[in-house]
Amino acid sequence: MFKRIREDIGCVFGRDPAVRSRIEVFFCYPGFHALLFYHVSHRLWGMGFRLLGRFVSHVGRMVTGIEIHPGAQIGRRFFIDHGMGVVIGETSVIGDDVTLYHHVTLGGVTWSPGKRHPTVGDGVVVGAGAQILGPITVGRDARIGANAVVLKDVPPGATMVGIPARPAGPAAARKDASAFDAYGTPSPDIADPTTRTVDLLRAEVDALRERLQAMERAAAAPAEADAGADGEAGGEEAPAPLGRRAAGG
Repeated sequence: MFKRIREDIGCVFGRDPAVRSRIEVFFCYPGFHALLFYHVSHRLWGMGFRLLGRFVSHVGRMVTGIEIHPGAQIGRRFFIDHGMGVVIGETSVIGDDVTLYHHVTLGGVTWSPGKRHPTVGDGVVVGAGAQILGPITVGRDARIGANAVVLKDVPPGATMVGIPARPAGPAAARKDASAFDAYGTPSPDIADPTTRTVDLLRAEVDALRERLQAMERAAAAPAEADAGADGEAGGEEAPAPLGRRAAGG
């Protein structure tokens, strides 16, 4: 137990640049406090004291704003940054070295018994406000962008963004296993698929506008030529009839 606590404190260094000391983590990090409540409630749950375990987890929720069901399975060096509003369901399985930010939900979408919540692989980072729903699997070292809604399995190393979540690009091999990508965003150069779609639509609209303007210019050219010809014809004096010229002579 104490070894796990030391690991839980130590894993904050390298994932949160604001941390200054282990004492600060112990007294000021709600994610760490939520894990303390979880360890107690999970042990009670496993011993068969389901109501007591549930009560301890409820107290932890009131104190920290983080709800972790005592039936969830959580690996080592788990870190919840900021933490407020995080919900982890009963049948969730979380691997080692996973990081969650605030308002993340590992939730279910069915009332059926059995596995209802996600399985999150080792090294996954889930950005703020992301929702991972259903008995799906998030592969090792995947990144879930902020506010993404994940409804399908995520391959290892992928970066998912959008609603519903889609891959932001090909899964890239991580050169440095110790590197940490905050908020599930490993590269500022990765474009949102929605943004890419909008850009493509705008480009297509611009191309259609240019074609329409070219067609309008082509259609206007003969009309201008006809108008010019009519103007020249109207400027010449029409010859007088023969009878009128004879009378005048």
